[in-house]
Amino acid sequence: MSKQYTTANTLKIGTRGSPLALAQAVETRARLMAAHDMPEEAFEIIVIQTTGDAVQNRPLSEIGGKGLFTKEIEQDLLSGAIDIAVHSMKDMPTVLPEGLELSTFLPREDVRDAFISLKYTSIDELPEGAVVGSSSLRRRAQLAAVRPDLQLVEFRGNVQTRLRKLSEGVAEATFLACAGLQRLGKSDIANPIPVEQMLPAVAQGAIGIEQRIGDADVSALLAPINDADTETRLLAERAFLGVLDGSCRTPIGGLALLDGERLEFRGEVLRPDGSEIHRGVWTGAAADAAEIGAAAGAELKAKMGEGFFG
Repeated sequence: MSKQYTTANTLKIGTRGSPLALAQAVETRARLMAAHDMPEEAFEIIVIQTTGDAVQNRPLSEIGGKGLFTKEIEQDLLSGAIDIAVHSMKDMPTVLPEGLELSTFLPREDVRDAFISLKYTSIDELPEGAVVGSSSLRRRAQLAAVRPDLQLVEFRGNVQTRLRKLSEGVAEATFLACAGLQRLGKSDIANPIPVEQMLPAVAQGAIGIEQRIGDADVSALLAPINDADTETRLLAERAFLGVLDGSCRTPIGGLALLDGERLEFRGEVLRPDGSEIHRGVWTGAAADAAEIGAAAGAELKAKMGEGFFG
C-alpha cells in the first residue's frame, strides 16, 4: 500500500444513513483497521442521502428500482468526494456506472428472510385474511403463492420504521433480512424462514465495496479483507440476475452455495401475483460460477415467455 491514510488524509467511506448502512460502514472500517493496523482516526464515514431513502411513500418499482439506493453515492465516488462506497449487495444493479467496480466483498451473513410479528411466529400461523406489510415484490409474490388469502400492503422504511409500523397495527407481520437484524443486534426478534420456503433475494446478506477502477492505492487497501467464497457465490447470483434484467420491479430469488470446489445454484422467477413460478437447481465447478448463474437465468427466461413479470 503506497498511499498512507492518516488523520490529516482520511480514507472517506460513503454510505447511506440508515442504522443498518452505518453498521455496515463501521464493519468495513473495523476490518480495514485490523488488516492494516490503522487507527480509527484514519477513516471518515460520510453519510449520503439517496433518492431511495428520501422517497418513502411510494413503492420502489414506481420510482426507479435498485439504482435509487446507489446513484448519489456513486456520483460522489466518481467525483472523488469519497474513496470507497459500502453497499448492501442486494441493492446493487448488475450494471455499474462507467469507471466504477465492485472489488471487495465481506464475509456473508445469514442469507435467510426473517418473519417478524408481535403475535405470530410463522407464515403458517397467520389467520386467514391477515394483513402483511412488505415493499419487496419478491416476498409479496412468494407469499401470495402459498397464502393467497392474505392481504398485502406496502411497507417501506428502515428496520426501526417497520417495527414501529407493526406496533401501530398497520400490519400483523412483515419480513426483514436476517443479516440486517444480526448486524443491528436484533436477531432475537427474527423467525428465520428456510430458503426452501422463501428463496432469498440475489446477494442477500452480503456487503460489497465499490471503488474507482484503476485506483491502485484503494485496491491494495481493500484486497486483504475480500472474502473469496462470498465473491464466487455472488458471481453466480448476479450473473443470473443480469440475464433476467432483475430489478425491484421483478420478483426473482437466487442463492448460490459452495461445497469445496462445487457450486450449487437455486433460482426462481415468479409472476407478481404468485400465480406462476419457474425454478430450478444448477450445479457445476465453483470456477464456473458466472457461467452457471447465466445459464440458469437463460433457462428460466426461456420458460417465462413475454410479459411474465406483468
